[in-house]
Amino acid sequence: MEQPLVLVTGSSGLIGRAVMDRLAGVYDVVGLSRSHTSGAPGDFVEIDVTSDESVRAALDKVRERHGHEVASVVHLAAYYDFSGKPSPLYEKVTVEGTRRLIQALQNFSIEQFWFSSTMLVHAPAEQPGDEVEESDELRPEWDYPRSKVATEKLLRAERVEIPIVLARIAGVYDEWGHSIPIAHQIKRIVERDVTAYVFPGDPSHGQAFLHLADLVDAVERSIDRRRDLPPELPVLLGERKAMSYDASQDEIGRLLYGTGNWATIRIPKPLAKLGAWGQDLGEPFIKPWMIEFADDQYELDVDRACNALGWEPRHSLRATLPTIVGNFLADPERWYDENDFNPATLPEEWRQTPAPLRGC
Repeated sequence: MEQPLVLVTGSSGLIGRAVMDRLAGVYDVVGLSRSHTSGAPGDFVEIDVTSDESVRAALDKVRERHGHEVASVVHLAAYYDFSGKPSPLYEKVTVEGTRRLIQALQNFSIEQFWFSSTMLVHAPAEQPGDEVEESDELRPEWDYPRSKVATEKLLRAERVEIPIVLARIAGVYDEWGHSIPIAHQIKRIVERDVTAYVFPGDPSHGQAFLHLADLVDAVERSIDRRRDLPPELPVLLGERKAMSYDASQDEIGRLLYGTGNWATIRIPKPLAKLGAWGQDLGEPFIKPWMIEFADDQYELDVDRACNALGWEPRHSLRATLPTIVGNFLADPERWYDENDFNPATLPEEWRQTPAPLRGC
């Protein structure tokens, strides 16, 4: 029998490539992206979701090569930027790009449209131990989650008869980091930057993360069970327990320096904003706008994912941090490059001292 067809937008990204790798062999996979990743499995069709002509041409090629019956469209293509600056690309890529795609797909037989949203569409919990649920208030606080809320609303209106999964995902990471918040936190401690010792929020708070392998598992289970799911399924995907900022600081310090109690001082937000403005040119991650959200607490109730998909996360950030930091210790320059840091900024001490002499 022919394998069911799955289309993956954003297939050249970290998540898209992992999804393609997992589904290949079980499904007939087609990657849709602006660029092709060498060695990726399945077929590839170039697409620019900001162009009507490009979307039409891409889907015409899909139909010509694979037919019109599609088991699932895994839609990962989107825009995000941690600078905090307003950008028309949120509307152009994430919102209107999705509108353009879902409308063009009406000419196909689609069993499922899987949309990558974010847990940040929800308001944070009040305190550690409180869990965010799918039915909780939607209160996005900055442009990235706002664009996801707008796109979720659009999909409900435009899907017609196409069933949709609205996957509200926690921050994704893997064994090399590949997570902006996690990687920058490690980098600050490696470089003993002043920002490694201060925090403008409650350090007992934390936010859920999600291992890349667990996310890919949830995607596969969603597709496998596509005919058993409701027409609209908002579902939170993340680790149940969030590691607090304080705990992650201590663990990273211990793994790097053998120090299990990393001194982290809470500072007033106005002072933190002033410092962030001063460091803006040298520190590409910490921005004044982020400081307002330093207290945010996100722990997720993933019972719906468990019940609907038979899914539970098998990894945790706490258990994976030794591997992430271990990869840094084994090859600091490669680790910097993997996380889009300039290896030339790596402190000299980490270039000269053999990794086995460091940490525990």
